[in-house]
Amino acid sequence: MDRLEHHRKIVQEVLTEYHQLNEKSGSTTESTLAFDEVHDQYLLLLMGWHKDERVKSVMIHMRLKDNKIWIEEDWTEDGVVTDLLHSEIAREEIVLAFHPPHVRQYSEFVITT
Repeated sequence: MDRLEHHRKIVQEVLTEYHQLNEKSGSTTESTLAFDEVHDQYLLLLMGWHKDERVKSVMIHMRLKDNKIWIEEDWTEDGVVTDLLHSEIAREEIVLAFHPPHVRQYSEFVITT
């Protein structure tokens, strides 16, 4: 399996696990997965109602670009990067894109702008 296919598989597995956890949690928000393999965009969305207010947000957004996994949004407790590392994705293959480029230099991950 080439690197791109491997990254797609891992990203989809990680997002599916979070989706299943949310579905089992009894939360009032519903989670939905959106996988776009053509553009390599992968999302976990939360939606529902809290009293009379509509709730709709991106919990996790990852994309594949330049042979790296770019984490664009991550509202998980421990960080989705932990799951990627446990799935044997190297630190050099992960970009914390939710941090500004000048801050990324202080992380253990790729600095790419």
